[in-house]
Formats: sequence, structure tokens, C-alpha cells
Amino acid sequence: MKRITVRRSIIGRVGFSVGALSAMGCQPDHRVSLDQFLEMQKTDRPAAEAEDAASADIDRTFGPYQVGSGDVLNVTLTGTQPEIIPAVHVRVDREGNVQLPIVGAIQVAGLELDNIEDRIRGAYVPKVYNEVVVYVELVAPQTTGVLVVGAVTAPGLVQVRRTERDLLHAIVAAGGVSQEASGLATLRRIRRPGDGVTLDLKDAEQLREALALSPLESGDVVSVHAAPANTIYVGGLVNRALPQIYPAGAKVTALQALAGASGLRTDVYPKDATLVRRLPDGTDAHVRLNLERMARGEDANVVLAAGDILWVPETWETRVQDFVNRNIFFRAGVNVNYSVSAIEFLNRREMQGARFGGGSATLQDSFDPLGFLQPNTIVAPGN
Repeated sequence: MKRITVRRSIIGRVGFSVGALSAMGCQPDHRVSLDQFLEMQKTDRPAAEAEDAASADIDRTFGPYQVGSGDVLNVTLTGTQPEIIPAVHVRVDREGNVQLPIVGAIQVAGLELDNIEDRIRGAYVPKVYNEVVVYVELVAPQTTGVLVVGAVTAPGLVQVRRTERDLLHAIVAAGGVSQEASGLATLRRIRRPGDGVTLDLKDAEQLREALALSPLESGDVVSVHAAPANTIYVGGLVNRALPQIYPAGAKVTALQALAGASGLRTDVYPKDATLVRRLPDGTDAHVRLNLERMARGEDANVVLAAGDILWVPETWETRVQDFVNRNIFFRAGVNVNYSVSAIEFLNRREMQGARFGGGSATLQDSFDPLGFLQPNTIVAPGN
């Protein structure tokens, strides 16, 4: 029968074996560093310039209202002369004119309210009055009914003013996007079904395209797409290797995802992880994450994106640690010499008692009083 001797020096031998196997199994690491990955994520200059141009288009779109056909204005003239006419409501006709007492038609289409006031003042002064103060108010703008559905705060039929018949104003009129929105919006033309389009309003170029579309018409439908659930895949040397599903738009960091996987395995000591992210060009970026540095706050706790894979890989070192845990039992500070079989030693209570304090105490009583270890699996039969 095979005899074994367990000594504290086995720890040194195991450590040496781990280092040797690690060196033998060392393979080139094709992963990029976290710093390189963060640099890759920075916005390049052409995209930034496109965003600046889109911002200018937005400023023009959301600028002061320009009066047009069908709008109803309230015009008030005040002055020192008693014969000043009272306030009147006028509608802009199809030619873009308003009809005012005494002076007749005045062209106002395409003008902002302060420009209209200047034009009306010029029509009355000095031909009719020496001095007059003009105040123009938009009472009832011409509106278009558009149906907005999907991931918005208040879906339904909204009314957009004549110069605001675009996707952005329609979505704003519906209360803006909700937290579930993905940024995608689809326009369906009820009178021109073939002119439908789907655009990503988070993209600068597509945002400019949305603003350049022909004006919305009554009955058009705007659908705001909801983002899919934010799913992150965590696996490898963790305690719960399962997909983690978060609400759309939730920001989850690498350490939070590992905590959601009930942490790293404690029977081995993994030191790094691999982040796999699908890039816009369809390729995958493999990023090396130093978990020890990240846990100490020395490396950035990177925010994960929907669809990311966070994998804690096995290494030669963790494989040897796992082998030792499964096949060798030792305690630091214990030096055991015996000339009986391992199975016999574990099963003969009187021998255990002689070596560990006498009496009827067993090896389990001395080192595992709470019974966490499974019996007869520490040293397998035949060793």
C-alpha cells in the first residue's frame, strides 16, 4: 500500500510548480490595455465637426418663430393721438399678407414678430401717425396634427406649428423621449408611404438629415424605438456565470457586474479579466482589465455597454491552484509524518487522537469542527 508524507514544504513545491507551468504555458497576449481602449473610445475630429454643424441646424430649428400663412396675429397700436385704432386680430392669408386698417395689406410671411412690428410701424409712421408703438402677438399659429408613438413621455396626437414640422419638434411635443428610448425614430408618411425613413437621432449626420426632411403633414406617424434591455454577459472564474439584464440606459461598471455575479471565486486567485466589446465596424475589441488595480482605484472602473462580455479567464496559475484544491489537503503550520496509508490515517480515530492531542478527537474535529469538508474526498482511495 502506498505511503505518503505530508510536510509544510509541499507549499513551496506547489508554488514552484505553478511558476514552472505558467512559464511553460505562456502565450502571446493579444488583448489591448485599458488605456489603449479608452483612447479608442474618444470622439474623432470629423465626428466632432459633424456634431457642431448639427448643433447649428438645431439652433436654427429651435430659433424664433417665423410667421406664415394661416397664423393669427394680434396687432396693438398705441400712441399719444386719440384716434389710434384699437387692437385687431388678423390672419395671414395665402399670399403672406395681413390686412390692417387705413394702410391695407402688409407682407409678413417669413418674418419674426419683432420684424413684423418694424414693418407695421413703417407703414403707419409718418404717413398716418407721427409716432406709434406697435406690439404684435402670435395668437393662434397654424398647426399640423402628427401621431407620435413609442418610447416618449406622452404618446398620442400632437400639434406642431407650421415652422416646426420636423421629427424633433414632434417628439418634444409628445413630452420628449422616455428613459427606454434608443435614439432611433421612424417616420411614416400617410400620404406618401414610400417616403418612410428610420434615423438615429443620436448620430450627428442622421440628426442633420432629420432636420432636412420635408415638413411633416397631417396624419404622419413618428415612432420612437425603445432600446433593448441592457444585457451584459459575465462568465469565467466567478460564482454566478449568468447574463445580467438591466433596464435600458442603465450604467453598469465592470466591478458592479462582477459583484452581480456574486464576486470572483475564492478557491483560486484570478488577477485580470477580459472585456469583449463589439465595435461599430463589426470587429471585437479584447481589453485586458487588471482587477487588482481596478479594485484599488488605480485603474478606471470602465462602464460596460449593452452586449459586452466580461470574462474572467483561467490561467495556468489558476488551473494549478484548482488542481491543488481538489487533490491535496494541507494546513499552514501543520507538519504531519506518518507511515500508514492516507485512508487508514483518516479512518483510525485512535491514531488521529494520538497525534493531535490524544483522546478520541479525529482529524476532522481538529481541523474541521463545523463539518464544511466532505469526508473521504480529501485523499482519494489508491493514493
